[in-house]
Amino acid sequence: MSSTAKYIWQNGELVSYENATVHVLTHALHYGSSVFEGVRAYDTPDGAQFFRLDDHISRLFYSAKVYRIDIPFTEDEALQACHDALAANELTSGAYIRPIAFRGNSGFGVVPPAGSPVEFVVAAQEWGAYLGKDGLEKGVDVCVSSWNRVAPNTIPAGAKAGGNYLSSQLISMEAKRLGFTEGIGLTVDGMVSEGAGENIFLVLDGKIHTPDISSSILGGITRDSIIALAQDLGIELVQREIPREMLYLADEIFLTGTAAEVTPVRSIDHIKVGAGMRGPVTAQLQEAFFGLFDGKTPDTRGWLEPVRFDKPVAKIAV
Repeated sequence: MSSTAKYIWQNGELVSYENATVHVLTHALHYGSSVFEGVRAYDTPDGAQFFRLDDHISRLFYSAKVYRIDIPFTEDEALQACHDALAANELTSGAYIRPIAFRGNSGFGVVPPAGSPVEFVVAAQEWGAYLGKDGLEKGVDVCVSSWNRVAPNTIPAGAKAGGNYLSSQLISMEAKRLGFTEGIGLTVDGMVSEGAGENIFLVLDGKIHTPDISSSILGGITRDSIIALAQDLGIELVQREIPREMLYLADEIFLTGTAAEVTPVRSIDHIKVGAGMRGPVTAQLQEAFFGLFDGKTPDTRGWLEPVRFDKPVAKIAV
């Protein structure tokens, strides 16, 4: 992610990029006690619009509830902070927004004392295709990682917390070290879970299969969008446990996520997926997904929200 931001929304103020700092004894730095979201905004025929901002902020507060992180702002204030961060940086296209709440400086204890500070920050910068621009069309090469995803009732996979992404780092670093674009983690039972930062879908005999929520996955918002779009297109989709060998038999595989959007997989563990290129079902879903932003797909669910450039609330810190 390039450092293109002028300002970062930090605890109610717009702070210059260089001054948006935290203390070295911040609890989240030592113990991973943060929850965050990744949100995209797109340049549409109706101007810059957030994609499913409300749903992202709702999940942020859900994740905070799981970890008992008391965010010192309301959901409405967090929504406005995202608008302010985008407006302050004058971003109209290719924008990625990162709201994050974390435990602040509260000493060395694993469990911070009651009343310890919680900080809330929103950053907005330009960010292109996470798995590469060419990957959206030509597909990417992935592998099954030797690292499993977290087991149930250990770290809650359904909460988007900073500490969870240590698992993602191990999976993705291993994949890149071996020459792959991304890695796929299995559950502790050996079933397919998800990518390091993406949900996974398989197409077999015209039907889409994706791991269910019990497969140690994050219930992705882009994942949910693709499930809904597949329903609109009349494509049968099944949420189920998926054994590893199905990856090698699939006609098509694609990954989804706010950063990854909808990215086809052309090979897995050096085994070609289908024809080794983006398949017709993946292409159809990409067209429907990106059509939301160029006006070709009607936004019947109210997923798009115009950026309020003219109604900033936060003041610039001096």
